[in-house]
Amino acid sequence: MCKNCKKPYYITTAIAYTSGKPHIGNCYEIVLADSIARYKRAQGEEVFFQTGTDEHGQKIEQKAQEAGVTPKDFVDQVAGTVKGLWDLLNTSYDKFIRTTDADHEAQVQKIFKKLYDQGDIYKGYYEGMYCTPCESFFTESQLVDGKCPDCGRPVQPAKEEAYFFRMSKYADRLIEHINTHPDFIQPVARKNEMMNNFLLPGLQDLCVSRTSFTWGIPVSFDPKHVTYVWLDALTNYITGIGYDAEGNSSEQYKKFWPANLHLIGKDIIRFHTIYWPIFLMALGEPLPDQVFGHPWLLQGDGKMSKSKGNVLYADTLVDFFGVDAVRYFVLHEMPFENDGVISWELMVERVNSDLANTLGNLVNRTIAMSNKYFGGIVRDTGAAEAVDEDLKKTVLETVGKVNAKMEKLRVADALTEIFNLFKRCNKYIDETMPWVLAKDETKQDRLATVLYNLVEGILIGASLLESFLPETAEKIASQLSSSLRPIAELDVFGKYPSGTKVTEKPEILFARQDLNEVMERVNALFPPKQEEAEEPVIDLEKKPEIDIEEFGKLQFQVGQIIACEAVKKSKKLLCSKVKIGHEVRQIVSGIKAHYTPEEMVGKKVMVVTNLKPAKLAGVLSEGMILCAEDADGNLSLMVPEKEMPAGAEIR
Repeated sequence: MCKNCKKPYYITTAIAYTSGKPHIGNCYEIVLADSIARYKRAQGEEVFFQTGTDEHGQKIEQKAQEAGVTPKDFVDQVAGTVKGLWDLLNTSYDKFIRTTDADHEAQVQKIFKKLYDQGDIYKGYYEGMYCTPCESFFTESQLVDGKCPDCGRPVQPAKEEAYFFRMSKYADRLIEHINTHPDFIQPVARKNEMMNNFLLPGLQDLCVSRTSFTWGIPVSFDPKHVTYVWLDALTNYITGIGYDAEGNSSEQYKKFWPANLHLIGKDIIRFHTIYWPIFLMALGEPLPDQVFGHPWLLQGDGKMSKSKGNVLYADTLVDFFGVDAVRYFVLHEMPFENDGVISWELMVERVNSDLANTLGNLVNRTIAMSNKYFGGIVRDTGAAEAVDEDLKKTVLETVGKVNAKMEKLRVADALTEIFNLFKRCNKYIDETMPWVLAKDETKQDRLATVLYNLVEGILIGASLLESFLPETAEKIASQLSSSLRPIAELDVFGKYPSGTKVTEKPEILFARQDLNEVMERVNALFPPKQEEAEEPVIDLEKKPEIDIEEFGKLQFQVGQIIACEAVKKSKKLLCSKVKIGHEVRQIVSGIKAHYTPEEMVGKKVMVVTNLKPAKLAGVLSEGMILCAEDADGNLSLMVPEKEMPAGAEIR
């Protein structure tokens, strides 16, 4: 193999379920994947980027019946909507797979037969509690307050003949793989959750067929069964690039598999890090390099859902702010591990402060000064001063910083580094004061060099920005009468050809938004609901006053929950492993009725850290996790408003 040739890079998103139009939270994933794929291409790698739609299952069958159309007509319409949104957001996918594609369906039947023939699948009966939206069976012990542990909706008892996959046969091998490949599941909190809550307690065999509905891929040798949605959907990652269960896989498959990255939402990480790798092991195929479970984009009062009436759609936001503004927001506002928040007010703030001011104003005034002082001709006269070196150093160091952030999939942090570059360019203008230099005839060469340095810095920044805001980056390069550069060519400051003429009429990249006008449009589109009763408050019986010295005896810190499990023989208690600085403590909390162990893992919480250890239900507790309680006894964890490191003092 060529020593200097890069390994082909294969990235996938989860395929969108065709039960309805994806909201902006769903769209975050495709934009995130697109930015990674584009960046890899800019680094010179050969990339294959696959996305698509998941189109089978009982929920689809029911939705189609409600709409009075066939399931195929229903998914055709929704798949078209999904693809239209992905295209609207300017995503550069190489393949859009549909699980109703004939070649995919044929391979799923072959895969099922192969696994059955080798004894990994067997026929039996399933009896348990079934969640239709999640298309998952659960035992009574897995339910939370009698409801689905994944989505919180009601479940119904169900019994039917089914085929099962022997999950336990491969569990030890998967545990070993996870332990020996620390980057396989990221972020680490997701890995801890999968290991502690599912793999280590022991896996049950998985139901992989259904007979209670017909909208699915029939089992070839027993057609009254249709393939369970996860065995169908997950295999898209290999069928889409030419896998063949009979040993005749395509050259494309041999080239790109195993995938470098499966990018998915944290709510479906169990399926991708337990079911999927075990299916691959059974097929004798290598496992993907990494599965990354990204956080959610929330709107104000929590996860978006139509039932809550708090759904925002990408096409609406694009109509208000433009494609790249929406791309910037969803990428920049999503922390690496924790959920992000979107609102109209935040969108306006980001457009005005970051896009219109920091970036747009920088480009506009640099071009305007070049036209005003030199007729648009940008020249490097060599009239350098010490202040130039710090600008050049910052610009070139940003390339390395962005590369490092992208290597770890810290896309929001990468964007922050790029905008720090643009902020440094703005500071350079303030330091050099071109308008003052322009008044001194003896400073014309110095003025020319200052403007050259600005143009070069902006162009390097735009080249880095291309993967995230492709249209904006191209507009900047066009206005500078230049082309964007590959990442590998951003190692030298000064490649912009001296003597180049910039555009005479710079285009406004991002118009400033007036929040009042935006909210008027929003309210016209979405009339506010009737005014609700005043938000309830709670008055507590006051405890005796304490002085500041007594209060000072309490120590409050930020803790990060890295593992959590229910306390056996207790209906109320959860036992959490909490990282506080470099220390890990065990804390027992009476919050089982309000949070599942899976929800707890990864959260940053407020902890009282200097309570004397005590035993609750026989389990040692080394602190207290703080919650708020309403009049109905509902609890809400107290969490830091901003990102804070584990161990930070609360005061």
